[in-house]
Amino acid sequence: MKYKNLLILLLVPLFFASCNKNKNNPGYAFMGKYDMYYSKYYKAYSPNPILPNGMTNQLPPEGSVARGNMPFPYPGSNIGEKAVNQTKAGIELTNPVVVNDQVLAEGKETYRIFCSDCHGIKGKGDGHLYTAKLFPAKPTSLVEPYVQNKPDGEIYYVVTYGSISGLMGAHGYMIPSEDRWKLVHYLRELAK
Repeated sequence: MKYKNLLILLLVPLFFASCNKNKNNPGYAFMGKYDMYYSKYYKAYSPNPILPNGMTNQLPPEGSVARGNMPFPYPGSNIGEKAVNQTKAGIELTNPVVVNDQVLAEGKETYRIFCSDCHGIKGKGDGHLYTAKLFPAKPTSLVEPYVQNKPDGEIYYVVTYGSISGLMGAHGYMIPSEDRWKLVHYLRELAK
């Protein structure tokens, strides 16, 4: 009993000593002499005497690319440019994604979301938008030799920038690069 009272007598003042009126300051933080617990940093738009131009915000190094946004080296802003670069992409680009069951399943899901409304579930150009007469012309059948004989890079280009005729819009900004390559694999599988 005597030890219990002594223990309480020691712990209660210690407990109150550890309390602080300021809720934003928990008290002492022992993280060494380098103040690692509360780091001193410069705010984004504040001056910074350490960096060469005196600013905290820095431009990214020239030529750097945001993660996952590798630029596509074949522009497609006009019809003439599209025709030349579509053929060029077909010759120079190869599909970097190795085909397997998971890739085909992901390609199928991408197709279902982005392509089936126009091209149909089986890729024959008989999708809902065409059968409901909401599309001006029948979409290309993706299972015909005309499409299946094109190289992977050319199909990837069309998915990225749309068709030369302009009936199919660009999907490059909606579908990540790797998913477009998976879609190309699925289009090959669709014709089998």
